[in-house]
Amino acid sequence: MWTMTQINSFEGVFAAAITPLLTDGKLDTEGLPVYLNFLAQQGCHGALLLGTTGEGPSFSSEQREVILKTALSVRQAHPDFHLLAGTGTPSLEESIALTKMAFSLGYDGVVVLPPYYYRGANEEGLSQWFEQLIQRAVPADGKLLLYHIPPMSGISLSLSFIRKMKEKYPAKFWGLKDSSGEENFCRQLGEHFGKDLAVFNGKDNLFPLALKHQASGCITAGANLFASLLRRTWEAYQQGDGQTFEQLSQILHHARPVIDQFPPASALIKGLLPRLAQFPRWKTELPLLPLSEATLDQAYQLLIQACGNPIA
Repeated sequence: MWTMTQINSFEGVFAAAITPLLTDGKLDTEGLPVYLNFLAQQGCHGALLLGTTGEGPSFSSEQREVILKTALSVRQAHPDFHLLAGTGTPSLEESIALTKMAFSLGYDGVVVLPPYYYRGANEEGLSQWFEQLIQRAVPADGKLLLYHIPPMSGISLSLSFIRKMKEKYPAKFWGLKDSSGEENFCRQLGEHFGKDLAVFNGKDNLFPLALKHQASGCITAGANLFASLLRRTWEAYQQGDGQTFEQLSQILHHARPVIDQFPPASALIKGLLPRLAQFPRWKTELPLLPLSEATLDQAYQLLIQACGNPIA
């Protein structure tokens, strides 16, 4: 079992958390803190609530507030467990309100999607959108991560855009969650920004490559299922244990495709967690539907083949 005392800085392994829903569609208010406690015990340094895996865009502002407030309970047992909130929507005003709320609740930072509906918007318009958000919603000591996920948002932001935002807001524009899945972009982030930009990779199989290019950590769906593997990879890299690092990297290379083979990740994770640990079969929010038992059986077998028993 891992403990939070092994790291003090804001970096490491973060889970892209699911949102536990009961059969009636309401939040499992008792289950969410238990689940987050499980993630901490498995080796996660923190979690992102209401990202893609957390089905964030499917919830109203009122629902998000309940979810974010409920998640804070994890800090009773794990006071150093870092919490991030997904607050990006196509609406600037709603994103500002959600971002203010997250910081008022004591969240360590926010992860913000670009306004993804108007995919033809140019970078100047996107720049002004983020500037308004930062100026009006991010406090002086607040941290904003850009959520770069072109496969979902349809918006691919350039290195020059990221540099412009970092230069204008060196403290508040803290970094980005890179879920592009592009190896070249992963390398370029490290080459262009080094440690000046906090980069959290969003693809488990690219986590080792990201670490080699000065990433601060990862925020991944895989951390729900094999957090211990990710944590051991992180620890091996920090300790300079190259042999163990390369061995674990190969396992991650085979483990992540299991998630990608059975989308959506939120439905897969909600179906696999009861097979791996003592969790109920949580519901997904429409329009997402649960995966069939046959599909989950297949995914479970492939996951075990890839990384053995992933629960520490």
